[in-house]
Order: sequence, then structure tokens, then C-alpha cells
Amino acid sequence: MTDRVLSDSQWAHIAAEIVAAVGIAPHGDPDAVRWVAVRHADDHIHIVATLVRQDGETAWAWNERLKAQTAARDLEQRYGLYQVGPVDHTSHRRPTAAEQNKSRWQGKAEIPRDRLRREVRAAAAAATDENDFVNRLQAAGLLVRLRHSTINPDEVTGYAVGLPDHHTNAGDTVWYGGGRLAPDLTLPRLRQRWTTGPCATPPEGTQRLGRPGVRHRTNAFRRATASATSSAHYFEAANPASGEHDIASLAEAAADLLASTARAFEGRKSGPLTEASETFDRAAREPHQRRLRHLHPEAGHLRAMSRLIAAMGRLTSNDDTAAALQLVLRMSMIADNLAEFREAQNSLHQAKAARLAAARLRMIASNTAADPLAPRSAAAPAPVVFERDHTQGHVL
Repeated sequence: MTDRVLSDSQWAHIAAEIVAAVGIAPHGDPDAVRWVAVRHADDHIHIVATLVRQDGETAWAWNERLKAQTAARDLEQRYGLYQVGPVDHTSHRRPTAAEQNKSRWQGKAEIPRDRLRREVRAAAAAATDENDFVNRLQAAGLLVRLRHSTINPDEVTGYAVGLPDHHTNAGDTVWYGGGRLAPDLTLPRLRQRWTTGPCATPPEGTQRLGRPGVRHRTNAFRRATASATSSAHYFEAANPASGEHDIASLAEAAADLLASTARAFEGRKSGPLTEASETFDRAAREPHQRRLRHLHPEAGHLRAMSRLIAAMGRLTSNDDTAAALQLVLRMSMIADNLAEFREAQNSLHQAKAARLAAARLRMIASNTAADPLAPRSAAAPAPVVFERDHTQGHVL
């Protein structure tokens, strides 16, 4: 969306409101710090200020980021500009400049943090419980370290993951706790997925499968599409005032199903569907990280389908690919419905992510239907190492 072009006087007013809101140059204070606003483009300005007031005192700004953002939201409304939305606490942590430079220097195609987040999310979507989750991480070649309670050593309170070839300069493993990868990947949040409601029950018949064939995969995706269709009706009829917990549980379960579907399409290598899945996952995260009081029954069915799809393995033919694409198309409709729900909540960051995910999913479904994805062999897992708290390492 493109905003109208503001005049110099309007930008001057905006700048004055920002520095006043932050507290370094209150309105009517002749001794406030000196500042200047520079405009060299139509859509933004730069504000530079000293930190010493005219009376010689130092201006110590407190909580200035939140104050500036609050003022910006108010100015967006007053000037009729695009509403960015309140502070978002659901986005995952982006790789730091140091991480990006290190990966570039080492010639790595992917930053470790991004790879770990993708692997952890795929394992969480396919796992039935905590032990299964750890086993899947290890099978994917990740190092796993459990954090134990200082009061009860037998109680596991968290986890961290690392890569065998990612070390500090001292040679220690670089560890990433679940919460450092994404807000919804902490162990307490994952436990809630696995232990609450019908989603804790493994899909019937999954454990008896040897090497699933095309027919098994095709039927699995058809079952998943039917479950997604049923869930879509709940999204359409949901009331933002009373249905927050139902929609939150459905959205998280749908994100798991899409993550397993992306893994069936693209394996461990990130691709368009994996990226769309990560965007949908952003839309599914609760803005305030509330603990859900209950799960919608349909969420259990979606999670069961997620684990069933994960058990089916990679797509190998046009038949199972066609069935999977029907599910992708259905998921785009769920993303549209989720976007409307988020907009009604005024969760603008999540709404934008849902709209983007819906568009990407529709594009993938339409483009791939004419040219099905060629199956690719999955990468062999790296050696498994299991470590506990006393192991030396660097946790980010």
C-alpha cells in the first residue's frame, strides 16, 4: 500500500510530535535538546538529536522505542496513513549481522538459525510427544541439549539445539534455545500442543505403516483436505469476541499441517512452499502469547493429519502431488479466513502475514498443478549427539 505524499510542514509536525513523545524535546520547553529532521524522500524522514539540553543537563530518554512507536501509531490515524499496527511480539528473531557475515564468510548457503528453526518446526509438527520430538531432531542431524530444573534435576524445563559444524571461535557448539528461534517453539508451548485434547493421540494406523506407497499418500492428503475443509467453516463463522481460543488452536494446528505438507513437497531444503508455511506460521501465532484454555476439537484432527502426512514421506508421483495440491489450495482459503479474523482483532502484523501466505499458497497450487514438483532425495542425517546441561557450549 502506498500512502499519499505529505508536505514539509506535515513532516515537521510529525517530527515535533515524535521528539516530544519520546521526552527529549517536550512542547514549550525552551531548554530542550536541539534536533533536526532531514527529509530526502517522499515516504520518511530522519531525526537527529543531541542528548544535552540547553541548560546543560543530560536528556535521558526512557523506553523511547515504545513511546516513539505509540506516537507513530497515533500519527498514522491522524494523517490517514497506512496502519502499521502495534508492537509485534510474535515475530521470530532475525539473524544478527554477525551471524549473516559468519555464514557468508564460511560459504554456507543458509544461516544456522534459520535452518534450525525450520527443522525444529518440522519435528514439532510431526511429533506425538516430547521424546518423539527429541528423536526427530536427532534424526535430522541436530545436536540436542536438555535443560533440567535446578530444584528437581529429573524435570526437563527446556531445550537447545545446535549444528555439528557451527561453533564459536573457542570451538564450542553454538546453542539456540527454542524461544530464541521463535516464540511458539519454547518447550512449554510445544508441550501444550502434544498433551492437550485429542491431538495427543497418534493417527490411527500410522505406526503400522512400513514404506507408504502412492495410494497411501494420496489417501492421506485427501483425508487432510477433508479435515482442512471442515476447519475452514469454523474460521468463517468465528466471533473475534468469543472465539479467540478456538481460532488460536485451529490456526496453530493448521500451521503444523502446512509445515508437514511443505516437508513432503520439498524435503529439508527450503523452497516456496516452506517459505509460505513459515509466513502462515507467523499469522497463526497469538499476538499476546496467551496460554490457550482449551483446544477446538477440530484442531486435534488437523494435528493428527499433520503427523499422518509426516509419516507418509516425500511425494513421488503426479497422483499424490495432485492430492497434496488440493490441500495447499484449501490452506490458502484458511489463510484468507485467518486474515479476516486477525484484522477484526486489530492484529495487523498477523493479518498481513496471513494475506501474504494465502497469495503464495494459491500461486504454488496453480503453478505446480501444471508442472508437478519433481521429487528430490532427502539429505542424509548427520551424526547424532545428545548432550545435557553440563556440556560446554554457547547458548544464544
